[in-house]
Amino acid sequence: MSKPKVFEKPIGVKDYLPGAVAKLRQIERDVLACMKGWGYEQIITPTMEYYDTVGVASSTSDQKLFKLLNNRGTTLVLRSDMTAPIARVVSSLLKESQFPLRLSYHGNVFRSIEEESGREAEFFQTGVELVGDASAEADAEVVALAIASLKAAGVDRFKIAIGHVGFLNGLFEETLAGREEAQEQLKACLLNRDYVGYRESLRELQLDGPVQRELEGILRLRGGQEICEQALQLSADATAQKSIRHLCEIWDVLKAYGVCEHVLIDLTMIGDFSYYTGMTFEGYAADLGFPVASGGRYDNLLSQFGRPAPATGFALKTTRILELVGAEEDADGNKRVLIGYDGEGRTAALAAAQELRSQGTAVITERMTAGEWQGLNEGSLTYKGMVYTDALPFIGGVEQATGGSKQ
Repeated sequence: MSKPKVFEKPIGVKDYLPGAVAKLRQIERDVLACMKGWGYEQIITPTMEYYDTVGVASSTSDQKLFKLLNNRGTTLVLRSDMTAPIARVVSSLLKESQFPLRLSYHGNVFRSIEEESGREAEFFQTGVELVGDASAEADAEVVALAIASLKAAGVDRFKIAIGHVGFLNGLFEETLAGREEAQEQLKACLLNRDYVGYRESLRELQLDGPVQRELEGILRLRGGQEICEQALQLSADATAQKSIRHLCEIWDVLKAYGVCEHVLIDLTMIGDFSYYTGMTFEGYAADLGFPVASGGRYDNLLSQFGRPAPATGFALKTTRILELVGAEEDADGNKRVLIGYDGEGRTAALAAAQELRSQGTAVITERMTAGEWQGLNEGSLTYKGMVYTDALPFIGGVEQATGGSKQ
C-alpha cells in the first residue's frame, strides 16, 4: 500500500470551509433553539465509548463500528449514534431524575458503512430523546418536533413517513408462522427499500394466492389516515391490530398539532427492526434522495443499562441538510469591518477594533499605507482577496479616524 500524500485524508471524511462551517453552526443553533423551546435540554457525551457497553447496545451492526484500543488493551468505539450514549447517561448520571426526560444533542458520529457505500464516514446529527413516556402523545410530540426542527433548519419541502414495526411483525407472524428466515428476508428487503427484491422473495416462497396478495398489498399501504383503516382490515393478528391503533392515535395528535400536511403513513416503514420496537419514521426533503431525519420508539434499549424505560426520539442528518440548503458566506449575519492603519495609528486602530468586537462585529485590522487605502475597490471594499461590508476611515499619521464608514 502506497503512503498517503500529505494533502490526502481518509476516505469518507471531509473538510468544511468557512462558509460551510458558518451555515452548519447556524443550522445547529437554530435547531437546538427550536428544541429548547419544546423543553428539551442539551446534553454532550464523549466521542469514544466502551465497546462492551455502548458499542454493543447501539443500533449499528458490529462491522460498521470504528474500533480502537486504549493503552490498557480495552476495546473502544467511536460513537456510531447518539441514542445509546444518552441511554447510558440516563441510567447513570441521571438515574435519580424523574421521568419523563427530554434531552437534545448535537454531535459527530462515525460509521464505516458510509465509507464503503461512498457516503460520509463522519457526519453530524442533531436530535432529541424523550425517555420515560410510552404514550402515543410522546411519539406524536417527537414527530411534530422533527417537523418544527426541519423548518428551523431551513428545509421547506419535505415529508415525514411513519410506520410501526409491530404491524409487520404481527402480519408476518400471522402469515409466515414458524418461518423466521423468510420473515427476516422480507424485512431486510423493506428496510433497504428493495421492493423488487421483496416481490421476488415472495414469489420464491411459493405462498398460497390469498397470502401472496396480502403480503404484496402492504406495498400499497401509503397515504393518510385511511391507511390505518385499511390495515385494520388486512390482519387480525393482535400485535398488528394494536400497532395500527397506536398509529391512529399518533395521527389524531398530529392533527391537533396541525402538521398532517407533512406526514404520510407508510406501513412498509420498518427502521432497524432489531432496534426499534414501535413507531418509526423518516423525513425526506423534496430535493434530496437520502433521508434528512429518522427516528422512532426503542423501548428495550435502556434495560441494557439497568434502568428499563420506554423511549422515543429522532435525529436530523445535519450534514445532509447542509448539502440541501447550501453554504453561505457570513451566514451568521455578522458584518465584517476593515480597519486600515499605519505605524502612528496602530494604538488607536486596535482600540477601535476592540470596541467594535465588543459589540459583536467581526473586525480585521490591516497595516497599510494611506496610498493603499485610497486604492481600495470602492464598490466591494475588497482587500487582499477578502470582501468587507464596511470600513473605518484610515487611522494613521496622514489621516486620523473621525468615525463613520469609508465613502
